[in-house]
Amino acid sequence: MSHTVVAELVAAVLKVEVSVGDTVAADDSVVILESMKMEIPVLAEVGGVVSEIVVADGDVVNEGDPLVVINPR
Repeated sequence: MSHTVVAELVAAVLKVEVSVGDTVAADDSVVILESMKMEIPVLAEVGGVVSEIVVADGDVVNEGDPLVVINPR
């Protein structure tokens, strides 16, 4: 069962730090968001393999929007 990492606030995607196929551990940063000139790292809640990246650098996301999908190991 896959796990979707979601945005916790309205922000711009500053940088996607992973690629499809990358292995991530819980608490690894997967996306950097920018809101009000502050950089906010978004962390993976589970370890696994990145299966989908839903956003791109420069996108604007709302609270709850999906960012990255991870297949847990």
